[in-house]
Amino acid sequence: MKPLCKGGPRVRVIGALAASGALALTACSANATSSPSAASPGAGSAKASAGAAGIACGGAATLQASGSTAQQYAMKYWIKNYTRACPDTKINYTGNGSGDGQDEFLQGKTAFAGSDSPLSGEQIDQSEKVCPGGHAVHLPMVGGPIAVGYHLPGVDRLILDAPTLAKIFNGQITTWNDPAIAALNKGAKLPSTPIKQFHRSDSSGTTDNFTAYLGAVAPDAWPYEHGKEWKGKGGTGVKGSSDLAAQVQRTAGAIGYFELPYAVARMIRTVSLNTGAPAPVDANVISASQAIAGAQPAGDSDLVLKLDYTTKAPGAYPIDVVTYEIVCSKGNKPSTWPATKAFLTYVASQKGQESLTFQGYATLPAKVVDKVRTEIGGLS
Repeated sequence: MKPLCKGGPRVRVIGALAASGALALTACSANATSSPSAASPGAGSAKASAGAAGIACGGAATLQASGSTAQQYAMKYWIKNYTRACPDTKINYTGNGSGDGQDEFLQGKTAFAGSDSPLSGEQIDQSEKVCPGGHAVHLPMVGGPIAVGYHLPGVDRLILDAPTLAKIFNGQITTWNDPAIAALNKGAKLPSTPIKQFHRSDSSGTTDNFTAYLGAVAPDAWPYEHGKEWKGKGGTGVKGSSDLAAQVQRTAGAIGYFELPYAVARMIRTVSLNTGAPAPVDANVISASQAIAGAQPAGDSDLVLKLDYTTKAPGAYPIDVVTYEIVCSKGNKPSTWPATKAFLTYVASQKGQESLTFQGYATLPAKVVDKVRTEIGGLS
């Protein structure tokens, strides 16, 4: 991705967002009125009422939620639109990282959690304490690319592959003119600037997905199990995607990983990936949507998706994240569930999904969104 004005990230990415607007409508093409959840908050929400712009409200309540920073831009968009239509509902979402969001939900502090990583089996068992008669379930709501942002004056385009990325983030490649980087960027004037690697210091689903990619595609260079906690050597830890992006923006020689909207907002150049496809792939909503379209269910009983990090499909960007809203299958708090269910119904509706590409997010497959709508209708 190239710099602003002459091929810069904002010009290039926003162009991609506009071009991909049709993808959002395609992903949401399932008939929004085909399931009970798409038309109303569903059974058990007698307090629901009609709001503005065709959004069904769930009654007066204040919802506390927390977790994923990956979905923070989307959540601001959803909350603004929903509470404008349903002013009796207040929604406070704290982007404190997927790990903290999971913990707070399992402690009964929040109505729902946002997470880029699914709960473990042990956490699902633990959730039975806060979900009387039920357990936690995952509702995939939005996807998007994890961009690898860099700050290297004079280098308008940077191509890297998984082994080189893994060695950079594991402290084995330490200067920008390293032969491995030079081999991937023939003709580029790479400086001898030291590489300043930034990673998340908090428990992060973005880290989980990023390291899952490194481990899947470059296991020899990244010998660690993926997880929400950073395990690589060297570098500097920063809490949250927003602050991590800010560090990359202000630090010459820097590299870091964060969701595409943070790169767009700060006009940060992003790495093009050599995946083995005929041409390097840029991080944008079209390339991420193409990769996410190949995701498969991880199991039979939940809506967790398994991404194919090793894809070499032309135009498919493989470092992606799917963000879930975590709620109870049964036993959600009666005082807040009607409003929570109405809000999630809106988020999964065509109206809630149709403009996400313009926020920097990739679309989920239509069959997945349709299953989410049906699942919400059966929760209580």
